[in-house]
Amino acid sequence: MKEKIGELSILSIDIGGSSIKGTVLSQTGDLLTGYIKTPTPTPASPEKVQAAIVHLVKDFPPFDRVSVGFPGYVREGTVTTAPNLGTASWHGVNLSQELGEKLQSPVRVVNDADLQGLGVVQGKGFEIVITLGTGFGTALLHNGFLLPHLELAHHPVTKNKDYDQYIGDKALDKIGVERWNERMKRVLHILLTVFNYDHLYISGGNARLLNFPLDDNITIVSNKEGIEGGAMLWKDEFIVAST
Repeated sequence: MKEKIGELSILSIDIGGSSIKGTVLSQTGDLLTGYIKTPTPTPASPEKVQAAIVHLVKDFPPFDRVSVGFPGYVREGTVTTAPNLGTASWHGVNLSQELGEKLQSPVRVVNDADLQGLGVVQGKGFEIVITLGTGFGTALLHNGFLLPHLELAHHPVTKNKDYDQYIGDKALDKIGVERWNERMKRVLHILLTVFNYDHLYISGGNARLLNFPLDDNITIVSNKEGIEGGAMLWKDEFIVAST
């Protein structure tokens, strides 16, 4: 693995259900390259996704560290679940080790919403990030510190639906934008009641479809802002031991 003394450059990768995005950041989170993406392969097997990442970054400038946001539950670099990649073959994959060997750099992997959270929060009080896309992602942070990840997407929100099934892409396609917005009002009310957060950030491709007024402590942010969390992922003081 490459080692470098002084300023580090960090490759930040966001793996999504529809696309894989990447850029190279400075140690302070400034973009050193453009923000580019490639379609997530189908099927999204560990081998194909890693090959897509290697191809995506082949013309990037040199980097010293790698940060990856992954759409599932990850602990210490190993994937447990990847529901929105549509394959069970991810279970038990040590993505940190495997991708590190392919890219010849140390790799840290966290849930994709957690990576977003590190990139967008103000670091004041209890803050939550949710992502609206293929599924429903969440990240919890306190004073800028990343808290242990909870797969709230798979907690029931109705008698027979979890959050992914209730407000994810498939639900949006089935019920339309207006009914989806009514569901989102209910979800935001639940989050406020359960968490009493200081600030909520909404990201993901479907955030643009929200058509009702939001509370003053709710902010819509972009995926591009979130990917800058890749720099924060290498600041150990912001990472909990369970990631």
